[in-house]
Amino acid sequence: MNSGKNYIEYRLARSAEVFQDAKLLAENKRWRSCVNRLYYSCFHSVNALLYLDGLNPKSHNGQKTKFLQLYIKTHRIDINFGQLYSRLIDWRQESDYVVYADFTETDVVPLIEKVELFNLEVAKIINLKL
Repeated sequence: MNSGKNYIEYRLARSAEVFQDAKLLAENKRWRSCVNRLYYSCFHSVNALLYLDGLNPKSHNGQKTKFLQLYIKTHRIDINFGQLYSRLIDWRQESDYVVYADFTETDVVPLIEKVELFNLEVAKIINLKL
């Protein structure tokens, strides 16, 4: 489990790092890139959580499906966090692949606090499982 614990700690550290990146991007009004970093902050947290369940999904959608199935539909994590994660994965896709996708301060700023709370909730569950 030690190498597993190292992997989980690495993923949580990456989550914290890209969350800080998202805040820097927001300060500079780089909304598309901020959305990307907010998504990846959640992605790394969820990856660590699913790893504890012995899962390592091979795609972003696979990870989303397992997370929703194991944690949202079972009410282990609030449905609002499931909706947030789903919105972020969709917006990340738009920010990366849609030519004219645009996000505004009004769209993105409220997500920063929500992502912080999301990551705290996931970390709390991870700590209970370790």
